[in-house]
This record gives sequence, C-alpha cells and structure tokens, in this order.
Amino acid sequence: QVQLVESGGGLVQAGGSLRLSCATSISAYVLDVMAWYRQAPGKQRELVAAITTGGSTNYADSVKGRFTISRENAKNTVYLLMNSLKPDDTAVYYCNVLGASHAYWGPGTQVTVSS
Repeated sequence: QVQLVESGGGLVQAGGSLRLSCATSISAYVLDVMAWYRQAPGKQRELVAAITTGGSTNYADSVKGRFTISRENAKNTVYLLMNSLKPDDTAVYYCNVLGASHAYWGPGTQVTVSS
C-alpha cells in the first residue's frame, strides 16, 4: 500500500515562509505527477501546484510568484516552498501523486497564517 507522509506545516505570520515536504513509499521515478492541493474551511479542495516527471510545473493563479514546487526523485519526495504567505493561504495542504493511472493522497498538514 502506498503511503505519503507530509511534514512542514504550522503557524506562521503573514509575510513568512514555510516549506512542506511529502515523502512517498513508492519510487518517485514511476510517478507521473506529484502535486499539492489545499482545502480551506467551507471551501472545495483546490490544486495549488503540480510537477511532472520531466519537471514541468503548474500553479494556481493565487500562488504564482510566491510558491515553488520541486521534486527530488532520489528521495521520493516532493516539496512546496511557500513565501510571502497570506491569511488566505490558511488551509489543510494535501500531497497527491499520480502513477500508472492511480492517485494517492496524504493525510494532510495544517498551514495557518496569522494576520
């Protein structure tokens, strides 16, 4: 069974930074896409950023220029560096990976940005 373990969430003041990490139990070399989603209270889960095996990236408009997604295949890990955080970024952040037409989710990590 594939397991994803997220870390790096927490409480930060507006303007601050956090780096999320997601380690997978499956080799990242077989994962076509590694991504981060988030879900704020009362809102639908939304894509934050995604990265393909080839390194192509995609970002939500709301985080472009502030967040950077990267992956380290040798460590089976995907990262999300979040700079210039805003209170609107407060949410539970979920790691998602896609490989061989199967998608897997992590349990989520809370990010809270205070004003």
